[in-house]
This record gives sequence, structure tokens and C-alpha cells, in this order.
Amino acid sequence: MRIHFLGANRQVTGSCYCLEAAGQRLLIDCGLYQERPYLHRNWEPLPIAAESLNAMVLTHAHIDHIGLLPRRVSEGLNAPLVMTRPTAALADIMLRDSAKIQSEDAKQKKKRHKREGRTPPHEVVPLYTEEDVERTLPMIESAPYNQPQSLCGGVFNVCFKEAGHILGSSMLEIDVLENGETQKVIFSGDIGQWDKPIIRDPTMFEQADYVVMESTYGDRNHKDYGDCEDQLADVVNRTIERGGNVIIPTFAVERSQELIYHLSRLNQYGRMPQVPVFLDSPMAVDVTRVFQQHKDCFDQDAWDMVIEGKSILDFPGMQLCRSRQESKMINEYNQPCIIMSTSGMCNAGRIKYHLRSNIPDARNSIVFVGYQAHGTLGRVISSGTNPVRIHGREYEVRAEIVQLSGFSGHTDQQGLMDWVGNFKQTPKKVFLCHGDEDAAQELSDRISNEYQLDVVIPEFQQTIELL
Repeated sequence: MRIHFLGANRQVTGSCYCLEAAGQRLLIDCGLYQERPYLHRNWEPLPIAAESLNAMVLTHAHIDHIGLLPRRVSEGLNAPLVMTRPTAALADIMLRDSAKIQSEDAKQKKKRHKREGRTPPHEVVPLYTEEDVERTLPMIESAPYNQPQSLCGGVFNVCFKEAGHILGSSMLEIDVLENGETQKVIFSGDIGQWDKPIIRDPTMFEQADYVVMESTYGDRNHKDYGDCEDQLADVVNRTIERGGNVIIPTFAVERSQELIYHLSRLNQYGRMPQVPVFLDSPMAVDVTRVFQQHKDCFDQDAWDMVIEGKSILDFPGMQLCRSRQESKMINEYNQPCIIMSTSGMCNAGRIKYHLRSNIPDARNSIVFVGYQAHGTLGRVISSGTNPVRIHGREYEVRAEIVQLSGFSGHTDQQGLMDWVGNFKQTPKKVFLCHGDEDAAQELSDRISNEYQLDVVIPEFQQTIELL
């Protein structure tokens, strides 16, 4: 048995791994690279021939975990794509939206080259198209939580366990049969925080032979500035008071719904001014419907609100924007407002237009509510760079830049330590992925020192034999 590390190694996005045993290959995740230094990898073929893959499983529907599926299908991938039922519903939405973004970005790049009088050496084409997505979706097979799925002739038995990251997110408990022996490999996926609204808490494990775990916040703990709802109320109130707009780059899945949940409560209890709240993301609207269709994945608190007849995903004053014209009209609005728009790391989508319009004005606030990977526009802005380049032009940063804690979909260093420290049987090796090198190294040192585990931080495209 061996594992190929094909993405999110010593950096965050582009999650992709391949388990190989008994002549069968199982791909785990197939994510888009979002950090600028690694964008070229999106255009490179999978080092393992796509047509040689026998099956694939997905941990969750974030684009850095599923975003290269259509590209791989165009390269010859033709195998079952297995995931939880909510992930299957979300993947349909996410991949269609991603294809549109790829096409729109290609068009914008062509226009910019023409305006600048540049003649690129190669024709500008999208990474993949909506037609590629249409060829991908029929391969999707959904599976319930906690019921093992036999794949690749029984070589891999995969059980999806709650990850607490987004709706439908899972950790993968994989029993691998080779040469008459079974070994257990666990992929953590993205580990969520405990006691988050709407979704259930992450799963804890006691036994595994090998563990592949994320390390996004491996070098830090979430700062405790108090309740995240209180933090949100503070920034909204002070920004509106000075006549500014609150701009929130958000992820269409989970983060948008969580923000709606908290803004609804702030409105309900009179803790913020009555101002328009724009959700400028057709995808986020569609995702909210998926949430409503999968209430079985809600945690007990959310269920209690549903039973009491309370809406947890809507409130008066919220305006849902689907068309490009509606999106453009937001920036013509001349009164204070709140604008939530995708993408969450500002690397694509409508948020760039809202940043262009709002970041030069000191009355406004740009509020980050999630991790900003190295090389993304969100990381550039949140790190204090000034000016910043958006759509090929430089913009002075005068708006207040705010990072709110408590909204992250990832647990922090202590949460990661608690998770890996729960194993009663010592794993043979722990592999740290999905984290910048410094974060992974600090987490590795702490795990090794406190739990005496053998920790490895794989290199990109490294193959490791599992004995």
C-alpha cells in the first residue's frame, strides 16, 4: 500500500491524495489551487493517469477540494465519485458556479489584454467549461454517514464520518485490504470547530494505522476576542455610525449561512441598525436551499429552533442578488449597507468589484471571517499591503481592515491537538497536509513532543510506502 500526495502539501489549497493497494487506485479529493504562486498547477495534468483511477471519494464540497474534477474528467477520469448526500447536492452548485467563474475570468483577461495592447503567447481559455461539468455530474454517487461503502472490489471500505466543517463535510475512515491484511487509514478532511451553529461537532477516533490530517491553523489558536456575534455587532455598528459600508468576503457554503444566522439574531434583538444587507451570490442562495433540504445534518440547537418555528436562515432587510445587473446596482447605493459576496479569499468572483468600489474609502470596513491562504488577494489585503492590485489596477487601501475570530470553519492548534491526541492506539505515522509549511512544522513539533507520534510533512507529489 502506498499513498501519493498530489496537492495541499506544505500549502493549503489543492487537496488531492491517492491511496494505492492491491492494484487499485482510490483518489481522495481533487481541489483547485487558489494561492497565486501555485495557480499554474491547475493547468498541469494529474501525475497519475486520470484514466487509471478506479474510484474517488470527496471529503466536502469546498472548491479547494473538488474544483479540479471537471479538469480531470477532461483528462480521462471515468470512475465513481462518492460523497455524502449534502456534498453531492452542493458539488452540483459549486462546480457549475466555478465553471462560470473560469469563463468570466478568461473573458475579463482577454479584455484587459486588448485594452493594454498585449498579445499573449497562447490563447486565453477557461480552465474548464460548463460542458466539462455536465460530463462530471453523472459520475457522482451519494452515500450516507456512518455506513461503510465497499469500493474497488472490496479493496477499500470507506465510512464517511462527520467533520463539523461545512454541511455534508466528512472525515474518511478507510479500511484497506491487501495481501489478506486490513489496515485503517483516516483522512481528517477539514476539521471544524466544536459548538458551531447549525452543523454537528467533528468526529473523534480512537484507532488508526495511518492518519492524514489538516494543519491549516497548526501554528496558532483562534484569538479569543469574545463571542463572534458580539464582534460582528461591534464592527457593523461602528462602520454604519461613520457612514460606511461593511464588505464581507464570504464563502457561499456554510460561512454565508452562518453570517445570515448571526445577522438575523442581531436584527431580532435590535443590536444593529436597520440597514440593507445584500447577499451578492446566486450560489449562496442555492446553497441555503440545500441546507433546508438536509435538516437531518443540523445540530440539536438548530433543530430546536426549527421545531419552534423560527427561521435560522432569513431575516427582514436581506436582499438576495442573482443577476450581474443587481450586483452592479449595489455599488450605486448611496446609503450605509452590508455587502456579503463571494469568493471568501477574494481570488475570484463579484467580491473583487465591491472591493474596488469600497476599499479606497476610510469610512468602510473590509471584514474577513475566514482563513486567507498565502498568495490570495484576501491574504494580501489582510496582511496590510498597500496599495493592492485588483483586476490589473492599483487601489489605495483606506478602509478599516478587520479579521473576526470565531467564524473560521477550521479548528485551531489546540483543537487539532485534542483531535489527534484522542487516539488510544498509536498510529504508525501521522501525515500533516493542508497547511502552510510553517504551520505544519509547528504542529508537527508539538505532536511529536507531547504524544511521541511519528509525524511526516510530505512534499508535493511525494509517494510514501505504507508498511
